[in-house]
Amino acid sequence: MSNAVLYVLTVLIWGSTWLAIEFQLGVVAPEVSLVYRYGAASILLFAWCRFRGLNLRFEAGAHVWFVLLGLLLFGINYIIAYRAQIYITSALTAIAFSTMVWMNIINARLFFGIRAGSKVLFGALLGIVGIVTLFAPQIGRLSFGDSVFFGSFLAVLSALVASFGNMASQASQKAKLPVLQSNAWGMFYGAVFTAAIAFANGKEFEFEWTTAYVGSLLYLTIFGSIIAFGAYLTLLGRIGAHKAGYAMVMFPVVALVLSAFFEGLEIDASIVIGTLLVLAGNLFVINTRAPSERIESGRTQGASTALAVRMSASNMSGCRNDGL
Repeated sequence: MSNAVLYVLTVLIWGSTWLAIEFQLGVVAPEVSLVYRYGAASILLFAWCRFRGLNLRFEAGAHVWFVLLGLLLFGINYIIAYRAQIYITSALTAIAFSTMVWMNIINARLFFGIRAGSKVLFGALLGIVGIVTLFAPQIGRLSFGDSVFFGSFLAVLSALVASFGNMASQASQKAKLPVLQSNAWGMFYGAVFTAAIAFANGKEFEFEWTTAYVGSLLYLTIFGSIIAFGAYLTLLGRIGAHKAGYAMVMFPVVALVLSAFFEGLEIDASIVIGTLLVLAGNLFVINTRAPSERIESGRTQGASTALAVRMSASNMSGCRNDGL
């Protein structure tokens, strides 16, 4: 599957999950819904791997990466994000998550020595300015009290955790761990961790047998988890976290378009200008060549190659992978 198709799938699906998650909030505690979502997704992925005859047995070293993926991508970041929503609107959350573009750029530089390049940096800046412009009217109506700042802090923290999860996924792919099986195990560990948090906080594992809840859960499980994460993490391994992460700026635009169709959102100047800025930033980020991993020849292999060698040395088995 081409990078363009993977990118479009990621943006369209995760952009639509904003609408689907609205039907998850209410009767069932958010942590419990996340357990259902990723527990079911892991079971489906394990079954698919068995059907295709893919290897699911890995040594302990590989499971360290799977646990990291589970904690960072399918557990902690979602728990924090849902908590942030108690204090702030989806507008501020979208802006907070758009900062993950910069987090990925910085973390890719720190962990793998990857230089993003001036076009990617400028495109990321355009994208975040576009997101702020998109949600400017909603931001103007906010009262910035202590609760709003606390919620904003949680949202940014959630984005940071997800960015670290991106780095873990990129490193695991450099260690030749397959995306499909990594996601299956990662979602399993994420569901187990979230279930432990839910139990510790006294959450009841009830279920809402309504068309809206069940339908949204199925969509989030199959499309929002299995397909979107598979597409995004595969893309991340191919083009790097700094470029793949721009999807986090794109999917709020999709969410707004869907809101206009299904929720009667009025399209005004801020939405048009913000969308154009985000799309312009997308052109800068995506239409750039693959980054170099250290300019100096003696350091070109840098941190990423050394990391891959260390992982290979641990004899991990396996074959050669992405929303509130």
